[in-house]
Amino acid sequence: MDDRIQLALFGAVPAILVMFYFDWLDRKRPEPPWRLRFVSFAGMLSTIPVLWAELALGRVEFVTESAGAAAYHAFVVAAIPEELAKLAVIWLVVWRRPEFDERLDGIVYAAHAGLGFALVENVGYLFGAEDLEAYWSTFVARAVLAVPGHAIWAGMMGYLAARRRFDGHGPGLWGGYALAVFLHGAYDWALMLMPKVSDLAAAFLAIIPVMIIVGGFLILRRWARQALHADDHAEAWAAFLAGKG
Repeated sequence: MDDRIQLALFGAVPAILVMFYFDWLDRKRPEPPWRLRFVSFAGMLSTIPVLWAELALGRVEFVTESAGAAAYHAFVVAAIPEELAKLAVIWLVVWRRPEFDERLDGIVYAAHAGLGFALVENVGYLFGAEDLEAYWSTFVARAVLAVPGHAIWAGMMGYLAARRRFDGHGPGLWGGYALAVFLHGAYDWALMLMPKVSDLAAAFLAIIPVMIIVGGFLILRRWARQALHADDHAEAWAAFLAGKG
């Protein structure tokens, strides 16, 4: 196999490692491995319609490379179709499945959908690297930020959907989608705008993606703990009622 293809396929590793993290979060009552793999594969396939949508939306031309142009490409071309693809995977593949029976499942399944998408996207970016220096800089940046980002944004969407489903509270799947689009778009907008501004402004903009990923991870981890606590309580209550019956 060509060395360039091998290096590109190595880009699948970060997404797979992050999948293990979400599996570890769900270790108390784990989901069927085959279902998780199916969701991840569906996330991988969802990159195909997204690619066509982004090519079509990207044809819009702007007079200048302004902040508005960067916002259009970040939110409309990238965030909206990509997060919609993950939402479609959640809705079509797992939403009605009996395995989706806990709040934490919303995070775990959605994160796997997002990571399946990120896996293919990462391989594509690395395949396009011009040389080894560009390859490794892209690999590290995406492994630390972009790949976890796809899991975090999808995981938030899954959690808010699960809260509405099991507790009747929160913005639900579409509210989670709106949050994911906002965070994803803001992340991409900062990165796209950085080459077009002064070095000082770029330094400030560089803080935005880091804050989105670190802050998003901390919030999602807290939501995962809350979901697990609520699921434990529901399981204990069901066992109590079964014992009385």
